Amino acid sequence: MLAQYLKGVGPKVAKLLRKLGIETVEDLVYFFPRDYEDRSNPTGIADLQLGRTAVVRARIDDLDHKLTRNRFSVLKADLADRTGSIQAVWFNQPFLARMLRRGMKVIVSGKVEFSEFDEVKQLTVKDYEIDTGQNQGIVPFYSLTEGLYLKKVRSIVRAALEQGLPEVIDWLPEALGKKHKLIALRDALLGLHQPKKMSEIEPARRRLAFDDLFLFQLGLALRRKKVKTAQGNALDIDLSVLDEFRASLSFKFTAAQDRVLSDILADMRSAAPMNRLVQGDVGSGKTIVAAAAALLAIKAGYQAALMAPTEILAQQHFEKMIRLPGYQNIRVELLTGNTARIRKTKDQRPKTDLLIGTHALIQKTVEFSRLGLVIIDEQHRFGVLQRADLVKKGSNPDVLVMTATPIPRSLALTVYGDLDRSVINEMPPGRTPVKTYFVPEDKRGSAYEFIRNEVKAGRQAYVVCPLVEESEKIDLRAAMDEADRLKRDIFPEYSVGLMHGRLKSEDKDRIMAEFKSGGLDILVSTTVIEVGIDVPNASVMIIEHAERFGLSQLHQLRGRIGRGAQQSYCFLLAEAKSKEAKLRLKAMIDSTDGFHIAEVDLRLRGPGDYCGTRQSGLPNFRVADIIRDEKILKEARKAAFDLVEEDINSARNIWKSQGQKAEKPASGATFN
Repeated sequence: MLAQYLKGVGPKVAKLLRKLGIETVEDLVYFFPRDYEDRSNPTGIADLQLGRTAVVRARIDDLDHKLTRNRFSVLKADLADRTGSIQAVWFNQPFLARMLRRGMKVIVSGKVEFSEFDEVKQLTVKDYEIDTGQNQGIVPFYSLTEGLYLKKVRSIVRAALEQGLPEVIDWLPEALGKKHKLIALRDALLGLHQPKKMSEIEPARRRLAFDDLFLFQLGLALRRKKVKTAQGNALDIDLSVLDEFRASLSFKFTAAQDRVLSDILADMRSAAPMNRLVQGDVGSGKTIVAAAAALLAIKAGYQAALMAPTEILAQQHFEKMIRLPGYQNIRVELLTGNTARIRKTKDQRPKTDLLIGTHALIQKTVEFSRLGLVIIDEQHRFGVLQRADLVKKGSNPDVLVMTATPIPRSLALTVYGDLDRSVINEMPPGRTPVKTYFVPEDKRGSAYEFIRNEVKAGRQAYVVCPLVEESEKIDLRAAMDEADRLKRDIFPEYSVGLMHGRLKSEDKDRIMAEFKSGGLDILVSTTVIEVGIDVPNASVMIIEHAERFGLSQLHQLRGRIGRGAQQSYCFLLAEAKSKEAKLRLKAMIDSTDGFHIAEVDLRLRGPGDYCGTRQSGLPNFRVADIIRDEKILKEARKAAFDLVEEDINSARNIWKSQGQKAEKPASGATFN
């Protein structure tokens, strides 16, 4: 039933509800309060404390309504109870002057503050209700939109519960509910909207959080089951090829690389398609593991494709691969936007062993004769459909997904829950951790002097800016202006280059080649260098306005240095005024462990901002919070995956009837 046909709604209110994502009665039933207030124990007026929020049950002794010159409404009421009196103030609610009367008993909640004009204590009202003697003790607060008032929403939700609650079917298998000590679905819905006691809220929230996470994990489990039961390519792996490849390298694999490669080999030998995420911090050696996997696939008679998010990174992978000792007789090609423009006819590659490129790989004109392995680097930069389009160019090829962005476990179980996961949690020997320092504005000169000394010693430096050009509205150092200033005023004796996203691809390639060869001493850049740039001689980095960057982005940027044997240094130039900014900078200074930094970042920013909800496939859950509810997430995941293994028909039926709720929830709940 559409919400519009509920009593008290109608077309006008229905239009406002749609702004909150509410179309139906069911949407209203699942539109949960964002907060609650316990009015069962009001505070006596004499006991009110300045700066505190409180609930008062009192009588209106007098009313005074005025309009300011700007037609702004100010309603003042003298409230009294048996302990004392106080003035209550409502701002910009002129209709209340017609509703409230002297002698009326009310329950008022608000903050105790000093009056701006006469410096006496007053109660700035957040919410009120007429005292009937039968009032609800626990009062819900819902998200609102302009033109829709709290009392109206409460009334509409009550009507929706009366209409919709009897129709609610508890779809969760009874045995699962008992096993996880979950209350019934109707009780949970009522417990969130109309709790009689504050203690009723958490069991209700837990049940609905479990539902959120169970349904989402059920979708992942069914998707994983489909992949695992598909007919893939069982590759005939020749281990002597791997032995020769490893022997040709100038370094030994770490124990973590060996472990991850062992996981990959087992997948490639299996008839089921590989679907594996390899997660490793910056510099942990993911690319060489992927190169080994590609070589084994090629020697087994298949083709491999590697897709990277930027032309710079694709070019870098290409240059690395063709230089590897084991790749002398392997036919490697590069396909990016630039190279693709040269090709006008259908692009058939029966003779290419490894095709490296950007999203140009998914063009219709690109065909493979026997694609056996798909490698996707920095996969969070691609949309789900882009990844799927590349996989479709083979017959259920093995898929290896890589990321240098450390992902907290709770997020990985949600976003990548259908993938097998391997972690390279060990750095190659000889890597010296980067030393990181906070530099206030008045110490900027010292940072420049440090760069000068490093360049004199034969090293190179990055200066990272958040913008390309100076903005009048945002006072940030911009890359173009900073590059000019450094060339002219600070480092006239050194060569300073500029790199940013608006440059043409050929210009980016030229600048990076010049920097890598030592032709540039200092590279001023935006975050275009965040991923995949490898210049071992660069030993120092300044990050301008570091407080404006997310923690994971700061960590990725810092990963561009410390790639050689020499000690490297990162200077965070910032004006850290907010508590969150200070915590971010402290985490960067205290740790070089990407996984620890990722956990801090997730807590500070929340899962949606951390990975980009639309790109990641992370839903906006109705109730669940994957940071707070990690324990419930693990329970729900195990329950979902177990059900798929034990009774796939029941799992499919639940997904068929309820799966859309995991895909497109509607809620205003935050439960702060």
